[in-house]
Amino acid sequence: MSVYCLGGQMGIRRRTAAAAGALITIATLAVGGTATAATASPVPGVTHEENPRVPEGAVWTEAYFPSADHSGVELHADVLRPANLPSRARTPVILAVGPYFGHSGQVGPEGWTRTGPSSRFADFTTGTGLFARGYTYVMVDLRGFGGSTGCLDWVGPGEQADVRAAIQWAATQPWSTGKVGMYGKSYDAVTGLVGNNLRLGALKAVVAQEPVWDMYNYLFSNAVPRPNVTGTPNAYNGIATLAQLADDTDRYRANAAYEASHPECLSDNLTNNNNPDAGSAYWRARDLAARAKGTSTPLFVTQGFIENNTKPEDMQEYLGNHHGVERGWLGQWEHVRGNETNGQGQLLQGRAGFFDEVMRFYDHYLKGIRPTVHDPAYAVEDNTGVWRAQPTWPVASSYTTAKLPDGRYVDDGAASALAAPAGQQWDMEHAADPAPPAALRVTPLSAAGDASSYYSWSTPAKSRLRVTATPRITLNASAPGNVMVRLWDVAPDGTAVMFDENVALIQRAGRVAFDLKSTDWTFEAGHQLGVQLGTIGSGSWRDTPSGNTIEVTRARLGLALQNPRFDVPTQGDRSPFLDTYLRQYTRTITDVGAGTFPLALRDRH
Repeated sequence: MSVYCLGGQMGIRRRTAAAAGALITIATLAVGGTATAATASPVPGVTHEENPRVPEGAVWTEAYFPSADHSGVELHADVLRPANLPSRARTPVILAVGPYFGHSGQVGPEGWTRTGPSSRFADFTTGTGLFARGYTYVMVDLRGFGGSTGCLDWVGPGEQADVRAAIQWAATQPWSTGKVGMYGKSYDAVTGLVGNNLRLGALKAVVAQEPVWDMYNYLFSNAVPRPNVTGTPNAYNGIATLAQLADDTDRYRANAAYEASHPECLSDNLTNNNNPDAGSAYWRARDLAARAKGTSTPLFVTQGFIENNTKPEDMQEYLGNHHGVERGWLGQWEHVRGNETNGQGQLLQGRAGFFDEVMRFYDHYLKGIRPTVHDPAYAVEDNTGVWRAQPTWPVASSYTTAKLPDGRYVDDGAASALAAPAGQQWDMEHAADPAPPAALRVTPLSAAGDASSYYSWSTPAKSRLRVTATPRITLNASAPGNVMVRLWDVAPDGTAVMFDENVALIQRAGRVAFDLKSTDWTFEAGHQLGVQLGTIGSGSWRDTPSGNTIEVTRARLGLALQNPRFDVPTQGDRSPFLDTYLRQYTRTITDVGAGTFPLALRDRH
């Protein structure tokens, strides 16, 4: 069975008439909720006054068009046009493509009794005054979700074809200027990265908040499955089979029920994604970071370095392969949007003005309006809660390779004091993003006598410095098994924060090499870097302990270092999640060694 499913002969016969991406049908819900087909002239659509689910200042219509892979898949779109403009007035288009735009709810039923467009990004359209500013907003359901047919494809060739079709369709409508921007967070930020990778001239700007940069990493780490390896596909199967609303059109409801007559869509979504081989054709097609090479769409991203959901893995590779204009907010937060606040009114990303900056970005690249405000290319918050401006990310003052002492550990899977919680909801959009519990933080960790891991130490840093970019570990292992690497920031009194980790399957004795997560962590003078190697003692992975005693030799840790002395301050407050993280990942480590490798800058300035 292929990764994506064909939509049947009816869809294939339809594509000749719609090959140019033309509008197939616009359906309008009248006040009583009855759908009527489009006449030869454009219909006005439904306003907020007629249906409160429609945002104020907008007119809602629905549309259907074929995906771009000639599979017969039919895509559904909700179109929100400015109510104060004629129906064919040309505007730029902000496009969101994803699995969360079903009329009955984003990830589950939301209690709606009447159909209408998803409120997923109502904060964005309202907070920016998007319609009054003369933009059209379009939400397109990926195949298998909402009102679209087809089988779920986990950002594979099928879903990439859906993104292509959505951009081309939005650019060629009579009410479009032909200039399209994409907007999203999490899964629909991933589709923005896909849009950039497609290299389409109509796509002029992408805003992608907290995306996944390589789809493999959401389910596996170097051939070790994560706990959500089946939970995530099951979660999206649940979203794909959500019951839609009684007053949706017959066409919408029939498309939404596609999986009922194609049960293979659900089973294939489980089996196709349970593949630990990152080098397989399946995962190469979904390696968005590698496929970004040479792309140039203006790109605005956000990423939490310490978030537990869509982690900063392969972010550096993606940004390095992207050669266009970049904006970025990077910092110490969980899986949140740039505008979100907590109950105390604190911005969860700590920095003010997200919507203002986003609209300056869109106005520039979709309308040609040069901004009067200078925004830094990157605004970055490190673990001290302080923000700086940079022309790019990362910016390294020097690079170093730490030669780690040889050691050994038993790959027994012994639980550590940093075990992760069970029972998380495993789709990319889950709101709860807890760090592992802190119940054991008062119990000191001994660096000596632990058969399940061993530690290496740097000498104390002589000056303040920052570990940035993506640390990389290489080692020789004497036997098959598993390995976990953790990095600790250790104060002179033994107080230590674990700030980076990753794991790998050792498939055979010999060389092992892999990246840790991207990071941005400032060490104070006198602090030491601790490197812990050992068994996978964390609930964040579903490993199978080998029981082998693994001898580690020739271990090397590659680090990029930055001198904070050259930081350029920019506005921003301490993101609230940082203190949660510090509380939950801080331990006291005893028996800290004097250090065998230096942690020092070699400035190029």
